[in-house]
Amino acid sequence: MVLLKMDNVEFGYSEIPCLQDVSLQISAGEFVAVTGPNGSSKSTLLKLALGLLRPKSGEVKLQSGKPDGTKLKVSYVPQHIAAFNSGFPSRVHEFVRSGRYKEGSWLRRLTPKDHGIVEQALRDVGMWEMRGRRIGELSGGQKQRICMARALASEPDLFVLDEPTAGMDQQSRNALYAQMRRQVTQYNRTVIMVTHEQQELDSFLDRTIELTRKEEDTWGCCTTTLCSGHFGLAE
Repeated sequence: MVLLKMDNVEFGYSEIPCLQDVSLQISAGEFVAVTGPNGSSKSTLLKLALGLLRPKSGEVKLQSGKPDGTKLKVSYVPQHIAAFNSGFPSRVHEFVRSGRYKEGSWLRRLTPKDHGIVEQALRDVGMWEMRGRRIGELSGGQKQRICMARALASEPDLFVLDEPTAGMDQQSRNALYAQMRRQVTQYNRTVIMVTHEQQELDSFLDRTIELTRKEEDTWGCCTTTLCSGHFGLAE
């Protein structure tokens, strides 16, 4: 099942396009990395895929449902989401627990199963022992990890992650890569991850979409999947 398809997409924040002639597709059950230098519109590509931005031309189609008729559940972790200030009032377990509330169900009581999933998510990112800490007291890498724990706790069909390892040490990054690989292998979930750490991530991936600058000052999308295009300076 093809989850995401982009066909001849063009987008720009001004009259000058930052993405142009982009065509790609991502299927269910894949772990795909999006890589490229700073300024290569990787974040913009994710926002277009999710419908947070509208293309100037071309078509973007993200499936809204699954073959069994249920709604496709997406968890998006954008860049800098972990920039909580020191006065942020919630505690770690409260923040991650909020991932168990489905749309329109904020008043329901969480079940023992919900609490078990929250605990496992926190253990998976190495933050269970800090579950009672206030979020504002955590380091940048710790905040990033609890954002990932919240995404795991929501049990999405599709993870869309924009540099989720920012601020993490190598051990934490490797643990996250392994966890995402398990999500794909064990649960047939799909992961799209923007990263600057392609080499250490390669062994976990199915495919890579790489945005790269070509010779003679032109721009192109060089990838192991179907993708063509060039881009400008917006991130």
